[in-house]
Amino acid sequence: MSKTITLKPRLNEKTYGLAERRVYVFDVDGSVNKHSIARAVEVQFEVKVSGVNTVNVVGKPKRVISLSGKRYTNTPGSRSDFKKAYVTLAEGHSLPFFDAIEEEEQKEQKTQEQFDKALAKEAEKEEKTAKKSAKKTEKSEAAPAKKPVAKPKASKAVKPEEEQPAEEERKHGLAAWRGFRLRKKDRGDK
Repeated sequence: MSKTITLKPRLNEKTYGLAERRVYVFDVDGSVNKHSIARAVEVQFEVKVSGVNTVNVVGKPKRVISLSGKRYTNTPGSRSDFKKAYVTLAEGHSLPFFDAIEEEEQKEQKTQEQFDKALAKEAEKEEKTAKKSAKKTEKSEAAPAKKPVAKPKASKAVKPEEEQPAEEERKHGLAAWRGFRLRKKDRGDK
């Protein structure tokens, strides 16, 4: 065939998933058939093609607004039609489109492994310090206490009447308003 075929690869998440199964997606001219697509892929990328499926995609209808001076026209339009080719490669062959993504994933895995190792070391250190502190507490419990422990001072006694509304307000979700009401009452009392 004297006509050269331009193969534009589609690079997105869906095609990345298909590439794991050796299926690559290309945008091609609408007049090209499966046989010529297979030959073009084999020649350009030096791989063996086991199958080709094609899909003609009709462009979506879209609204086109053109502004000219003070007037604008709202006319119906559509995106252009295109043809997709799903090329399946033979076992052991692949294309280099997603190599950069795979390299990034390998780097992420390495960094994650290093991070996991660091966490494991940190956990071991914490266990050792916990064991040391447990031994110290056992020693201190065995030894008699020399200093008496000071008792905390008692705070002001709370009236049972004030406790009961606070519990009811918590039940009803009005705890935030309680402080406002108390402040308002305090102002009125003065």
